[in-house]
Amino acid sequence: MDIVFIGAGRLATNLARALHDGGHRITAVYSRTMASAEAVCSLCGGTPTTDIASLPLEADAFVLAVKDSVLGELIARLDKGRENQAFFHTAGSVPLSVFGSHRRGGVIYPMQTFSKERQVDFSRVPIFIEGNSEDTLALAERIARSVSSEVRRLSSEDRRHLHLAAVFACNFANHCYALSARILEKHGVPFSVMLPLIEETAQKVETMHPCEAQTGPAIRYDENVIEAQKQLLADEPMMRQVYELMSKSIYQLAQ
Repeated sequence: MDIVFIGAGRLATNLARALHDGGHRITAVYSRTMASAEAVCSLCGGTPTTDIASLPLEADAFVLAVKDSVLGELIARLDKGRENQAFFHTAGSVPLSVFGSHRRGGVIYPMQTFSKERQVDFSRVPIFIEGNSEDTLALAERIARSVSSEVRRLSSEDRRHLHLAAVFACNFANHCYALSARILEKHGVPFSVMLPLIEETAQKVETMHPCEAQTGPAIRYDENVIEAQKQLLADEPMMRQVYELMSKSIYQLAQ
């Protein structure tokens, strides 16, 4: 298929590369900066541009991988002369209704954390799709299945909750790593000592429910340990608040 990308960030870079490796042709890449567009094209081919109007008028799919806040504006600009083309956004929390009256709008949402420095194995990335017509949904499924072994149809409302769950599982978990690193750095201990612990925790939840995998003082609400650790955070009031709320949440969920 011929695919045009609008956006050249982390998700766009990884998805464009996966589609290219899967046999699709990336014919053009739009970005606000030429350097970003050229970087994606250097991996996947296609013509880089900073001008929406210069993009091809036809392609099998136009993929919008941009910030949620600019999706509506870019769809309106892209729509002119492309009223019958298939548009797909890649956002977790943006509903299908963002396409307005455009009759071939859909969603291809890869649920993964991306960086430009690391190439993700897309065959293991779950992709959630939606479409405002049967032919658009079928096209989204064909594209998604060409790179991933796990493709699911999901409504906009359910996808919003999926994205919320991903924030807890990924963004908040990573923030806890950052807080852990902050504590360790103050005492000259490298964060690398935590990696075996993190790896074992991640492997455990592959075979058991996260609630069953939970350990530590909070699950049994060991008040002596909890109070002692809170005192260690006396000079970090926000971190102490996070510790208290997390401990209470762990204990309540265990009940």
